[in-house]
Amino acid sequence: MKMYGYLVEAIEKENSSSNELSEVVLEASSKDIIMIAEFLLQTAENMESMGGAYDHEHLSDANHYFEDSPHLVVVRPR
Repeated sequence: MKMYGYLVEAIEKENSSSNELSEVVLEASSKDIIMIAEFLLQTAENMESMGGAYDHEHLSDANHYFEDSPHLVVVRPR
């Protein structure tokens, strides 16, 4: 597993490249964590059922509650 991220400032300037992260910190309520966990479980099921056809999924597409939150994207391992 690898994690990547973007700085807010870089995205605002449209001058962004992802960086591999060594740590991720979630500042979230228990409600948020439960919804993220549900998304991750569903994403794992989709990944299993689709196999090599699986590409990626966005939390905000699956749950519009997160539309104004930082993007959480799950991608198939390369």
